[in-house]
Amino acid sequence: MRAHPLATDAVLGFGALVSMVVGSFADPHGPHGPTFGTRTPDPFSLVLMLLGAAALVFRRRRPRTVLAVTCGLSLLELTTGEPRAPVVMCTVIALYTVAARTDRPTTWRIGLLTMAGLTGIAMLAGPLPWYAQENIGIFAWTGMAAAAGDAVRSRRAFVDAIRERAERAERTRDEEARRRVAEERLRIARDLHDVVAHHIALVNVQAGVAAHVMDKRPDQAKEALAHVRDASRSALNELRATVGLLRQSGDPEAPTEPAPGLAVLDELVDTFRHAGLPVEVILQLDGEPGALPAAVDLAAYRVIQEALTNVRKHAGSGARAEVSVVRVGPSVEVTVLDDGGAAAEVPEPGDAGGGHGLLGMRERTGALGGSCFAGPRFGGGYRVHAVLPWA
Repeated sequence: MRAHPLATDAVLGFGALVSMVVGSFADPHGPHGPTFGTRTPDPFSLVLMLLGAAALVFRRRRPRTVLAVTCGLSLLELTTGEPRAPVVMCTVIALYTVAARTDRPTTWRIGLLTMAGLTGIAMLAGPLPWYAQENIGIFAWTGMAAAAGDAVRSRRAFVDAIRERAERAERTRDEEARRRVAEERLRIARDLHDVVAHHIALVNVQAGVAAHVMDKRPDQAKEALAHVRDASRSALNELRATVGLLRQSGDPEAPTEPAPGLAVLDELVDTFRHAGLPVEVILQLDGEPGALPAAVDLAAYRVIQEALTNVRKHAGSGARAEVSVVRVGPSVEVTVLDDGGAAAEVPEPGDAGGGHGLLGMRERTGALGGSCFAGPRFGGGYRVHAVLPWA
């Protein structure tokens, strides 16, 4: 209905026309109440009903113009029609539209003017007595149309206000979270810079002194090396304290083994294979995997680890995965594909790529100047593609 308003109003106008034509054959003044088929409308009344229904097609484009046209057609019918046809039904629909698409003061002014005008003309200039129930019915129907349109407009405004408030609160919450994250990252980066800059500068100076006096004054060289050892120990302690702020209670202690990389990719893949996930690995690098820079090597390993974990958690039974690490010019492209398996979980619309693991992959690759994309594959399954700079 929202996509094709003109067609919707055309259907409404046709329905109103059918109702008016059918109602024009009913006589409300029968001896035992309204009777059907006891009167026939005039051809002029049929023309007025047809014109009124046609005007309703444009009720949303020109609501006030349509109301004026239908009021004019209704006045013609009220003053000339005998028997009277229900042309005023078009005015009732047009008045409802105006009330639903304008403000309350305008609705009061236009509604009272329409109610008083039509009812007054029907009572004073119509062929029926002023106290006839049809005249009172015109007043009642136009009043209900204005009230119903105003209620619908108020309801829509209320719903729009709630939706806008919810969207604004969501934006404010997201902006506040991003601001706090940025402030915390800036503070930690400032602390790390202070620690590293001070102690590494001291180590550099003392190491230079030791190298300069190593041959001539070994005692002074030993003293300089002792300063290097103390400065490096102090730097490690302060780095541990600063980075420890990022850890939460219950996190395991920092491992003592070297950071993993693509050199142990086979061991990582074997753990998933033993868990029942078939994984195929394609590794095309210049030289050994260890030739990669340490940060890039670790990022590639973590992307593969997180992507395979997501496949294991979210893909259906019988899913298969494929991992490829390929050097393309100055970049390393890491791709993890899966076929979805059977009865895989279907992500909600607009929710693809919203997990913390995928967010972590994007931040890790972005910190190195790379990029990461994750999303459903055509035909089923999921695809994670990360591009990392070689240098």
